[in-house]
Amino acid sequence: QVQLVESGGGSVQAGGSLRLSCAASASPLCMSWFRQGTGKEREGIASLSTDGSKIYYADSVKGRFTISRDNAKKTLYLQMSSLKPEDTAMYYCAAGGPFSRSNSGSWYCSSRGNEYNYWGQGTQVTVSS
Repeated sequence: QVQLVESGGGSVQAGGSLRLSCAASASPLCMSWFRQGTGKEREGIASLSTDGSKIYYADSVKGRFTISRDNAKKTLYLQMSSLKPEDTAMYYCAAGGPFSRSNSGSWYCSSRGNEYNYWGQGTQVTVSS
């Protein structure tokens, strides 16, 4: 059993930045960030393996968000910059997912939510225009 606790959400104006944290009770191989806006489907936006070699970003956040983890602190981070109103959502940390293989043959931690066993309660991010 892995317990996850997110923090760092809040309200920010467009163009601003926030850093989310996810404190875990263990260090699973794959950890990821998901988000779900009101009336929208859950979206896997970033994932990272324990050794940092396998990183995934959704196109919607690529170049603006950075995922990282501190294994000593058992903490996953998401640095969000150049925030847009469409980034408004509840952000969730998840752990325990498998590796997936891209069409190009590279491996990354899965971005599919139904493949993750452990979830945090979420932290709200609201971006105003």
